[in-house]
Amino acid sequence: MQSMASVEPSEPSHQQVPVMGPMRVGSMRKQQQGSPRDYGQQRDSQGMGFCGGVLIILSYALIVVTLPLSLCLCIKVVAEYERAVIFRLGRILEGGAKGPGLFFIVPCMDIIRKVDLRTVTFDVPPQEVLTKDSVTVAVDAVVYYRIYNPVIAVTNVEDADRSTRLLAATTLRNVLGTKNLSEILSERESISNMMQAMLDDATDPWGVKVERVEVKDVRLPVQLQRAMAAEAEAAREARAKVIAAEGEQKASRALKEAADVINESPFALQLRYLQTLNTISAEKNSTIIFPLPLEILSNFMHRPPL
Repeated sequence: MQSMASVEPSEPSHQQVPVMGPMRVGSMRKQQQGSPRDYGQQRDSQGMGFCGGVLIILSYALIVVTLPLSLCLCIKVVAEYERAVIFRLGRILEGGAKGPGLFFIVPCMDIIRKVDLRTVTFDVPPQEVLTKDSVTVAVDAVVYYRIYNPVIAVTNVEDADRSTRLLAATTLRNVLGTKNLSEILSERESISNMMQAMLDDATDPWGVKVERVEVKDVRLPVQLQRAMAAEAEAAREARAKVIAAEGEQKASRALKEAADVINESPFALQLRYLQTLNTISAEKNSTIIFPLPLEILSNFMHRPPL
């Protein structure tokens, strides 16, 4: 009799699914979508087709036949601060940008686009901005940026430099439109940091890194300048009158205390007269008016005649 082994149903295995945050999901989406450089490598790995292969073979044969004259067209040089993006039959070569130094190309098959990696500085033209408190001001700024990915800068945007300049002017108007005039004049550093963060996020898909943004100048209308000057002058005059009034108050209290001291001793007034006379004589005046105490005259007035 054939024995039959009983097969027990196995319990379903529960796999732990990791919980991913929004930043992790965003990074995975970028990895799934890929960059233009990845697309170029995938297309190059798939091959350029039969016609492309034939053209490449013929080009290499022509280079070998015309040696060494063909080396003048095949060898290219880029500087230390430059990179060369090579398109062969419309596709980016595997390995991305070439350089610095020497590299080899196939004439009539390759197209070279040189990209400068140095920091570029440009002035944002003065922008007429209406502030949050309905004041029209003209503001200009300075932007510092550089290209960190030459392949993306060539494939994702037609002109990275022009696009960054236009975006900087638009961002300047948008940021300053949400600020009051007092905030624009006193919080330039925070405005610059906000603009730098916004520009950096917007230009990241273009392979551009915005390093620094500085608000250069804020020009006010002439009428507003006169009004602000008049307001500041009135405020200064008000403070001056308050200070003068406080000084008069303190002086009157000091005079009252001095009068109380002199009232306690009659001879103190005469000593004060002598001190005043000494002060006047030191100035070498031709005429001296000396006040005579009435107590001295009263003695002569009440004296009986001879």
